[in-house]
Amino acid sequence: MGNLRKLARHAFTACLSFSVFVMACQGASAATSREAPNFIVILTDDLGYGDIGAFGANKIATPNLDSMAKQGAVLTNFYAAANICTPSRAGLLTGRYPIRTGLGHQVIMPNDTRGLPDEEVTIAEMLGVHGYRTALVGKWHLGHQEAHWPTNHGFNEYYGLPYSNDMTPLALYRGTEVVEEPVDQTTLTKRYTEESIRFIEESGDTPFFLYLAHAFPHIPLFASEQFDGKSEAGLYGDTVEELDWSTGEILEALKRLGKDENTLVVFTSDNGPWFEGSSGPLRDRKGSTWEGGYRVPFIAYWSGQIKRGTRSEAIAMGIDILPTIATLARIDLSNAPTLDGKNIWPVLTGSDESPHDHLLLFNNEDIVGVRTQDWKLATHTYYRDFYFPFGQFGYWLLFDMTEDATEQYSLARENPEVLKRLREIVTTKTEAFKPLRTVPAPAFPPATTEE
Repeated sequence: MGNLRKLARHAFTACLSFSVFVMACQGASAATSREAPNFIVILTDDLGYGDIGAFGANKIATPNLDSMAKQGAVLTNFYAAANICTPSRAGLLTGRYPIRTGLGHQVIMPNDTRGLPDEEVTIAEMLGVHGYRTALVGKWHLGHQEAHWPTNHGFNEYYGLPYSNDMTPLALYRGTEVVEEPVDQTTLTKRYTEESIRFIEESGDTPFFLYLAHAFPHIPLFASEQFDGKSEAGLYGDTVEELDWSTGEILEALKRLGKDENTLVVFTSDNGPWFEGSSGPLRDRKGSTWEGGYRVPFIAYWSGQIKRGTRSEAIAMGIDILPTIATLARIDLSNAPTLDGKNIWPVLTGSDESPHDHLLLFNNEDIVGVRTQDWKLATHTYYRDFYFPFGQFGYWLLFDMTEDATEQYSLARENPEVLKRLREIVTTKTEAFKPLRTVPAPAFPPATTEE
């Protein structure tokens, strides 16, 4: 009942209306697998845009993901909701820019008391009140105090780590109980895969939502004996090849159980690569304000629903996953809390027209970029120990993303109207989000160059 009370506080009228029957708004009745699709979101940790064969990798073998891409949809302009872990995951699970959740600033550390607020509604909660079984297998990183635990945010089952695998103390949990400490990370991917398949099998005819949030290729890197030393890309490549194996095992389980024609599977990453890994043709990597920090691989598969070989350049973001799932589950979001994400099902089925006029790129709680379908305005970057605000120096970086996705040469001078429009978006949105900040905006010196 706790989840229902939470939704009621939001006046969240999430009603299912299937062709066979109409479910009551309270979500009391359970939908069956014949009427409600299943959903699996596989999220890797720090996987680069160029680390999968379908996105250009040549030293890492990813046959299962490459096959998934050929049989499903690839989005080439898909963005994580942030350039680091915690805010990116908050955005994915709530459909909201992370600053709205109070988790837009930095990652949660072991001594943190922060966490996902009770009033936030996750994908798991949204689906759970409509009869779905829900499970998180893997990394949570949205708060490890009791009030913020995943089982208090809609997940019936939890098996995994509370935060990143480089943090201490580190324990493996089942529900709220510690099952292993210290953690044998060499077998984490294997065990996560086994847990995921068990959950799918035990769901039977009940619709389910599985959120599989892998530990790797975040450092420290570990691979099982089966994959250790097998990749041409070192230990990093070993971990990615094991993630590829894991995805293949899950897809095979769906086919074996006759569920592949009723299950949407999404594969992506929480941000770009850290110290190793490839951003492909993109500039920079995790934590930066450039494309390599945000743009990540995205593959979606649903047998019989997504056409083989679908490929779209439409811009999309992790915040779009919740509203897309809601649409497919026929859940009404008209009275939901403010969502920034949009339904991208048309994109997954072949449209190159994004539902977004623009996407905002945040570094902590600062808007550092605006991406439209054709353009990107970068507003800040780092230089040594200086957080460089371009606008303070009358220096504007506007990139034509259709011709210069590597962000090498600004065309701000040549496109004053585009520059004006994107600057207005930054100004308007920065002011709108100001009351939601949890830390003061950085203070910059006055501009030294006239515009």
